[in-house]
Amino acid sequence: MAGLVRKAVHQFAKDHVLFPLLAGPSAVPCLLGNLTANALRNVWAHTVIFCGHFPGDVQTFTEDEIEGETRGQWYERQIQGSANLEGGSLFHVLSGNLGHQIEHHLFPDLPSNRYAEVAPRVRDICARYGLPYVTGPLWRQYASMWGRVLRHALP
Repeated sequence: MAGLVRKAVHQFAKDHVLFPLLAGPSAVPCLLGNLTANALRNVWAHTVIFCGHFPGDVQTFTEDEIEGETRGQWYERQIQGSANLEGGSLFHVLSGNLGHQIEHHLFPDLPSNRYAEVAPRVRDICARYGLPYVTGPLWRQYASMWGRVLRHALP
């Protein structure tokens, strides 16, 4: 935890103190630009991550359900517990290729630029074995995700 705090403080000081000071007379625009960029990055990351984990068609699992699962069951849970986002090449670059969340969960060590290459094969395997391959455009996954969050937030 101390390492995380140290890294966060270092990054904050760099973005919001050092760079504005180095900008001299442009310190205020530099600071405002850094604040804006960090806020936009955080909103974008939140959107992509939440849309890959919480749309309505994605399943959740309790610790009891995963206890003693086989390797095959682990892969099945990765497919059922995540969702992809559809978009063009630019969208996937801007999301760090995490619009391919299913492939990311199945192959965590695979370089992210390879997810699009394996996605059609994963989709075919899902169809062959009757597994859901949850995917959709960002706007639909975003609406579905907020619907789920609000459903669980209300008594």
